[in-house]
Amino acid sequence: MSEQYFVVGGLYKDTTFTDMAEGHKLARLGPFDNYDEAVAVWRAKAMETIDEAYAKFNIEKASHSEYFVIGGEYTDTDFKTIKDGAENKFGPYASRDEARNKWKALSMADIDNCYVRYRIEKM
Repeated sequence: MSEQYFVVGGLYKDTTFTDMAEGHKLARLGPFDNYDEAVAVWRAKAMETIDEAYAKFNIEKASHSEYFVIGGEYTDTDFKTIKDGAENKFGPYASRDEARNKWKALSMADIDNCYVRYRIEKM
């Protein structure tokens, strides 16, 4: 999976930049496929709020350490075409063990259906 970047920030309560100002939420812009795209958006947001001492934006690199369980019932045992047109996605899970527990529960629930398959993906 390629790297992804986000521009994160907004208007804070004070210059400690820990709590958002009343009525404001943390903005999370992106994802951007490369650092240069994220810098361009960061620069625009910084210029937009240049006169606001309590505004701050940062660039964050996405962490791909979440696990998902993906799958469902397929049309046949080649497992290429999902029956209802969309795979089920469960998660995110913080650890592979958590994802494995969900995978096991889903797999055991349909153990007699040879068209059902689930997999664990790290994203």
